[in-house]
Amino acid sequence: MEILAERSTTTTSVGIIGYIIIGGLAGWLASKFMGTDKQMGIVLNVIVGVIGAFLGGFLLSFAFDTASGGWFFTFLTALIGSVILLYIVKLVKR
Repeated sequence: MEILAERSTTTTSVGIIGYIIIGGLAGWLASKFMGTDKQMGIVLNVIVGVIGAFLGGFLLSFAFDTASGGWFFTFLTALIGSVILLYIVKLVKR
């Protein structure tokens, strides 16, 4: 049980402000990549990016140590998670 709790942790070295900044950038890039930028504003980009960071962190934690990755790895994780999240939202909207 302890291994699962360590693997699925969402705390990283960037902190809450870092999540907001990285989430905003990752959400914006993911919305550009997925073609949903016209419907989304800055607030929704930040929300998608932060949720995407948690989603990506959870999914990548099965293969990597995501809690100690730093700014760059957190950004890549948030970007991957945001793209996955927007893809799922597009599938549900159809």
